[in-house]
Amino acid sequence: MTETLLALVPQYGLWLLWAGTFLSCLALPVPSSLFMLAAGGFVASGDLVGWQAVASALLGAVLGDQVGYRAGYIGSTALSRRLGNERRARLMARAAAQLRDRGGMAVFLSRWLFSPLGPYVNFAGGAAVMNWRRFTLASLAGEAVWVSIYVGLGAAFASDIVAVAAMLGNASGFLAAAAVAAGLALWLRAALRQRRDKRKEAEMSGNRRTRPR
Repeated sequence: MTETLLALVPQYGLWLLWAGTFLSCLALPVPSSLFMLAAGGFVASGDLVGWQAVASALLGAVLGDQVGYRAGYIGSTALSRRLGNERRARLMARAAAQLRDRGGMAVFLSRWLFSPLGPYVNFAGGAAVMNWRRFTLASLAGEAVWVSIYVGLGAAFASDIVAVAAMLGNASGFLAAAAVAAGLALWLRAALRQRRDKRKEAEMSGNRRTRPR
């Protein structure tokens, strides 16, 4: 299967790179990283032009991010309606505020370091109405790092692309899992803090009522 996919790169070249990165940024199961590694290998052999390969992959990735952001933005109303629980609605509002204020770094890192989370950060950024300019700049910077790493590694290790792809896939999956675990831990801490604050307020209110006049 891997060999078949790799054989498509010199045949369809730049269009395959563009489509692969575009679709992968929409959470579709496309082996875009493998395509970029293969493209790097063909750049090293002279079958593809380096800057064209990088530009095609980068353009597809950035456009995919924009479509994902827009999809999250359009679907935010339906998402809000589904949050019937008041506590969950407040937590979602707090998360959205954090993403709007500090989401640039999250977008940047999810392009390459935590790449499996990238498409979902796109949707969340749109749903949270994150500043479009900040999202786009962070997306462009992160995707440039992602594309450069994979095309560069493909060119450097052209003779062993499959092994490099497996190694990077394992590392990326581990980092993504760690990011999800960290996010759940932060959510749990916020929920516990909110419960503790409510308990303190209830105790203070009870003390005021029982205090002798």
